Amino acid sequence: MSSFFENIPYEDAEQIDRTTKFMYELRESRQRLLEQHGVESEDQIKQSLVEMRVAEHPTYEDYLSASILEKARLTIRQELKSYLKEL
Repeated sequence: MSSFFENIPYEDAEQIDRTTKFMYELRESRQRLLEQHGVESEDQIKQSLVEMRVAEHPTYEDYLSASILEKARLTIRQELKSYLKEL
C-alpha cells in the first residue's frame, strides 16, 4: 500500500495534516454537544426548544454552537477537497 503523502510536497502534507486534525476537532466538539442532549442532530435540539421540552438556556447556545461547528467543518472540508484537486 502506498502512502497518501508519498508524492506530496512536505509543506502541503503538513497543511493537509493540520486541516484534517482541525476538522476532527470540530466534529468531535459537535458530537459532544449533541451527546449532552441525547440527540444526533442540531435539528433535534431545535425541535426540543420549539416544543418547550427543555430550558432555553443553555440549550439554545448549544444548538447554535453545534450548528456553527458543523458548518465550519463542512466549509473546511470543501476547501480541503479543492486544495487536493489543485495538487
